[in-house]
Amino acid sequence: MTAFAVVAACGSDPDKSAAPGPHSAHAGGSSAPPQPLRAGERFVDLKMAGAYTPAPPRGGGSDEYRCQVIDPGLTKAAFLTGTQFTPENVAIAHHAIVYVVPPGGAAAVREQDAKTAGLGWQCFGGTGVPGAEVEEGDAAWVDTWAPGATETLLDQDAGFRLDPGSLVILQIHYNLLATGGKPTGSDRSAVRLRLTDGTPRTRVLETWPLDAPTDLPCAADESGPLCDRAASIADVTKRFGADVGDMADRQVQECGRGVPKPGDTQTCDHKVEAPMTLYAGFGHMHMLGRSLKVELNPGTPKARVVLDVPQFDFDDQRLMKLPSPVEVGPGDTLRVTCTHDAGLRKRVPQLSKLPPRYVVWGDGTSDEMCIGIMMVSPR
Repeated sequence: MTAFAVVAACGSDPDKSAAPGPHSAHAGGSSAPPQPLRAGERFVDLKMAGAYTPAPPRGGGSDEYRCQVIDPGLTKAAFLTGTQFTPENVAIAHHAIVYVVPPGGAAAVREQDAKTAGLGWQCFGGTGVPGAEVEEGDAAWVDTWAPGATETLLDQDAGFRLDPGSLVILQIHYNLLATGGKPTGSDRSAVRLRLTDGTPRTRVLETWPLDAPTDLPCAADESGPLCDRAASIADVTKRFGADVGDMADRQVQECGRGVPKPGDTQTCDHKVEAPMTLYAGFGHMHMLGRSLKVELNPGTPKARVVLDVPQFDFDDQRLMKLPSPVEVGPGDTLRVTCTHDAGLRKRVPQLSKLPPRYVVWGDGTSDEMCIGIMMVSPR
């Protein structure tokens, strides 16, 4: 069964031999018309409750992650087979994640929204709702938008199940580097859901994020106080809080390392604990990303690459279907590998005026991530 159709997206120069252009130069590629509806499908258009003007939090940073909850108003179960996020203000929209929260987590989400002043709430590192991370209320990461992305289209026989009472959370990363740290207008983004009632054959999808540490030292010709790893982690903590600040050391431990291994390339092995089918995936890094891949059972006769992004382009973070579904189970290992390049800092407009830093995991544009996000279905 082919579970995913991949829709083409535009991007900047993929080989990065010249300085990449600012992602805000795109005219919001996701405004492209969606693919035609297929038999049994319908569109549900959702929009933020109001316009929001971002403001950098904590210590003069230039990034804000803001979560907005939207009720799709479902009265019966449906399967999500496509999403299309549309930013209203691409000058400040860096990227966005679309989550769906099942009914078991809805109360915690509504409580978080109600207790926070203004529209939505700040949400570095995830949805920012502890009650939505418990077993029956897990928030599922169903789509990511970055400049150049269009509709994410799934096969009709594979989708994310939404029951009545489910909610949608838009986590929007607003970045103000290009605007001198000041807001440039407000934003009222929207998302279009493609829903179907499903059939007895419909496979239920989940997302499995496979992450690895980021320990990228300053380039040989760079120096400054933030070129020290501990100082850089302290800066991330100041900007985004202890949970994000602790991530660098936590990942090192979770990946079985006693100490960080500074360098351009980082890896982490993730054990498969239950039978599942891999259908597709996409890689997520920030502006210093060069390449990303996910391998199954590396170093064994059964080794194979299941996700390969040899020339990462922030403006082209498209979903990639596997040539055919891959069955995995206990005893298998998935390894994610990311390569970053500190030399790009001088050539990326959003980063070129910032002080050099030892780059660790963080939510800001000047920080980095390494995630291979796999779309899977339990068996």
